[in-house]
Amino acid sequence: MSYQETRQIQTEEIASGTSLTGAIDLTGLWLLAIQLPATWTAANLSFQGSADGVTYANVYEGHVELTAIAAAGYFTILPPNISHCIKYLKIRSGTGAVPVNQGGDRVLTLITRPMD
Repeated sequence: MSYQETRQIQTEEIASGTSLTGAIDLTGLWLLAIQLPATWTAANLSFQGSADGVTYANVYEGHVELTAIAAAGYFTILPPNISHCIKYLKIRSGTGAVPVNQGGDRVLTLITRPMD
């Protein structure tokens, strides 16, 4: 089976007037990339992670909040440590200190693949 055949696509939404997706269960998955809609309200991405799916905290690498460059229509490739270390994830528009509420419902397309 080729890499192309093992990719999976799912969608998650950031509702209008909010900055976070719901919980995403990454059990057994690598989160490879996120494609943003053309209607994205300008903001980079940051993340909240959880080991139990109940208690979430902002994700840091060292002393720096983990962020990803994002803009309307971007296809953003993510570092592998996101899904390597985090079982449950929420994706945020903006940062923990400055979340950016989206101006409408925004559907994010997540590209994943099963861990081998």
